[in-house]
Amino acid sequence: MKRKGRDRWSPIHDERRTVLFGLMLANALIAMDSTILATAVPSIVSDLGGYTRFPWLFSIYLLAQAVTVPVYGKLADMYGRKPILVFGIGAFMVSSLIAGFAPNMLVLIIARALQGIGAGAIGPMAMTILGDIYTLEQRGQAQGYMASVWAISSVLGPTLGGFFAEIGTWRWIFFINIPLSLLAGIMVMTKYSDSQKHTTHRVDYLGGAALTFGLTALILALLEGGNGWEWISWQTITLVTLGVISLASLAVIEPQSQEPIIEFSLLTKRLIIATSITMMAIGGLTVGVTSFAPTYLQVGAGVTPIIAGLAVAAMTLGWPIAGGNSAKLYLRAGFWVTIRAGATVALIGSILLAVTAPWPSPWIIAPVVFVIGIGLGLSTAPSTIVAQDSVGWEQRGQVTAINTFMRSAGSAIGVAVFGAISNTVLAQHGANLAPESIVPATQAVFIAVAIGTVFMLGGALLLPHDKPRGISRTAEQG
Repeated sequence: MKRKGRDRWSPIHDERRTVLFGLMLANALIAMDSTILATAVPSIVSDLGGYTRFPWLFSIYLLAQAVTVPVYGKLADMYGRKPILVFGIGAFMVSSLIAGFAPNMLVLIIARALQGIGAGAIGPMAMTILGDIYTLEQRGQAQGYMASVWAISSVLGPTLGGFFAEIGTWRWIFFINIPLSLLAGIMVMTKYSDSQKHTTHRVDYLGGAALTFGLTALILALLEGGNGWEWISWQTITLVTLGVISLASLAVIEPQSQEPIIEFSLLTKRLIIATSITMMAIGGLTVGVTSFAPTYLQVGAGVTPIIAGLAVAAMTLGWPIAGGNSAKLYLRAGFWVTIRAGATVALIGSILLAVTAPWPSPWIIAPVVFVIGIGLGLSTAPSTIVAQDSVGWEQRGQVTAINTFMRSAGSAIGVAVFGAISNTVLAQHGANLAPESIVPATQAVFIAVAIGTVFMLGGALLLPHDKPRGISRTAEQG
């Protein structure tokens, strides 16, 4: 399909649009399922019992999703993107069916773990495939669409979950995934062709096991510390120790492997380090705003959940607007300038968020988080694109997986750190859900968010200088 002009190109009018729509749909499902259960917990517990175990419905999904990402990235570079993505969609669909029919809380938790395993393949593969089928110029707009779908779905999740719970059909939270997963799978299977050459590979099972076990131990310590057990406890100490030992063993295992699960040469590249720091900070910033701002507005400003949700959703408007237009900036000024500009705007927005926190109002929060969204849009997609562009096809899956994992790790760390800060301040103010407790607790969290955004800017400053590229690099597919 020939384009009449560069500026008139649009991914939704391109011959690859079916693949893009399939990837967007699959990404929407995993984003929505990370938040959709929040408003349905009372109904689920009422039917299944197991109140003390319901936090695992969230933790196990995030954990399984995060720790499998690096392994999927390597497997995609070895065997191609398509089989990994199709496996992820299939696992997500089957596990949704199991969750929908779960007779008790234990089965539901297991199903959520399987959902996370499927989601761990979908997220990075979608971004990797975009890097394969679109040129450098086109990726900004295509990933802007992907970012908007992710952001909107994350905000839509609690609303949809509350709707199903309200009408007494919480199981449809999971059943709705089945036809949509099937549709996404058909789109990808029929319209996307891998460019992977069929060669013999040797899977690094030992390295994969050590990596997965180490990450599981560390992330579990972060997710459950202060919730399932005290931060200073034998559980935390044991998990951290085992995690560090397991990850350290990779230094011995990987050099002896013919095809290591982690190529340490990638982890020593300044550009990969810089984008990893940036993505980790983005993960923390996002979870800090979306997790604490709604309750802060409901309690502090006395607004309804819908109004609070709409105010926070302003961030999801700024994000895709900036992300979709980021290509125009990085093609003219370079990735270095674009990501720095985004980090600076995000830091300004985060500082405004902390400064205005004593006066809770949706009219203040909405424009402030919109500014943050602009900064994230200018930083997120270009960080992924420049990392992908720094390597060839055979390493692009790993690099994308590193980016995705660092963002997930940042979210996990953010949940732990911000939760600990909030609980500490709440305890000092009587530990009640009154404005005089919630507002100072949330302000402390927002200050921590601003500090975390400084690391985002630090990662951007670490990026090596690059020359602007006005000429598109040819996509390897499509």
